[in-house]
Amino acid sequence: MVKTTLLWTALATTFAALTQTVMAESDVLSLTEASFDKALKADLALVEFYAPWCGHCKALAPEYETAATELKEKSVTLAKVDCTENEDLCQKYEIRGYPTLKVFRNGSFVEYKGPRKADGIVSYMTKQAAPAISPLTSETFEPFKTSDRVVVVAYTDPKDEVSKATLLAAAEKLREDFLFGLVTDEAFAKEQDIKEFPSIVVYKQFDEGRVDKAGEFKVEEIEEFVRANSVPLLAEVDASNFQFYADSGLPLAYVFADSAEMLKPLVDAVSPVAKKYKGKVNFVHIDATKYGSHAANLGLKENWPAFAIQHLDTGAKFPLDQDLSITTESIENFLDNYIEGKIKPTLKSEEVPAVNDGPVKVVVGTEFKDIVLDKSKDVFLEVYAPWCGHCKKLTPIWETLGDLIKAQDASNSVVIAKMDGTENDLPEDAGFTVSGFPTLKFFKAETNEIIDYNGDRTLEDLVQFVNENGSKNLSIKTDDVKEEKKTEAEEEIGHDEL
Repeated sequence: MVKTTLLWTALATTFAALTQTVMAESDVLSLTEASFDKALKADLALVEFYAPWCGHCKALAPEYETAATELKEKSVTLAKVDCTENEDLCQKYEIRGYPTLKVFRNGSFVEYKGPRKADGIVSYMTKQAAPAISPLTSETFEPFKTSDRVVVVAYTDPKDEVSKATLLAAAEKLREDFLFGLVTDEAFAKEQDIKEFPSIVVYKQFDEGRVDKAGEFKVEEIEEFVRANSVPLLAEVDASNFQFYADSGLPLAYVFADSAEMLKPLVDAVSPVAKKYKGKVNFVHIDATKYGSHAANLGLKENWPAFAIQHLDTGAKFPLDQDLSITTESIENFLDNYIEGKIKPTLKSEEVPAVNDGPVKVVVGTEFKDIVLDKSKDVFLEVYAPWCGHCKKLTPIWETLGDLIKAQDASNSVVIAKMDGTENDLPEDAGFTVSGFPTLKFFKAETNEIIDYNGDRTLEDLVQFVNENGSKNLSIKTDDVKEEKKTEAEEEIGHDEL
């Protein structure tokens, strides 16, 4: 027994020592409320706010550690804060989900918008650490040119201060996404096959390798040129790079294929069209064996191959008829009509209810404009999901709110409505998107001004909100609601953080 105890003690001591060694070797700085401000006062740093139980945080951990080691050499700190141990600090920075990453510089901070893979984190933070524009010489040119998948180099006359100022404005605007360099040596510029000043070149480690643009610098034109030429012509999209396409602001055209054999002729067919509409639509191919379920979000059936366009900001979708073959001709015709506005988005919608005169009006996709955007009345809309526990808890309260409106003859002034967000799409001009359930929006009569509801989900708070924001000077009362019903509803109140 003594030997066993000694053995376990020795193992525990050894494990503890190893753990301390691993922790000591970590290049990710662990911060607390006491150390946070001092540690981040002047340095450029990326901070992860996390919870130990969070699955996404656990998946990020090894990538974050790898990035921290590489960025340490560039004097960029990667740090983390355990929000279960530092609640006040996380509340101060309005952390609502895990992991949340923020970039800190000289005491100020912005949201981190980059990838969550090690190489993407390194690339993003390298751009943050670099000056807006790096002066380049023949010695520093090649290292800069190959320092990232996409870099931007401008060539100007050394005395052209106007072009330099314009370039700086563009570089500051795009610094989160791109590295900018400047060459003012005319002889070296000629070696790089530059025909005239000023010129700008996007160098990239894919497709044709470089794209040139000569002529007067204008901030908007530089931004458009750089963004259009920084996206691969037809690359694979997955979870690791989807945000990159979302941030581009362009519609995304998907080619679905479930095998390499199926994909190759599709890429050959679609590539000419992708080139034709470069800068207007981003084209990608997607592995249908992994992400086939995404087809439903695009109005497609899970039959391959398939093609569709999606507006990532609104969710509007434009699926190609799946009875058509995917050829250069069919895709080009589809894109031509899409660009000219001849194709309307596909709107997912339930059937219109046969009877819809209850205290809570049911909204379906095809009737959204008729009911919610009816300017003759205020509309208080709940977008819910049938599986959402918080939506289920809100249901009796929402129905009671509808009962009160109807009982007090206010139905001609305000409509209480609900829509199943899993079975109905919002039209592009709805004025909002849904990022979680339930989503509560109040539409004012005459203007359709949208007011978000972010208060507690009690009957009293909802009634007060309607009275304060209604266009018809309502005074809805809760006096006639049975106390036991109110109590039951209040006990079920929940908040949904997705």
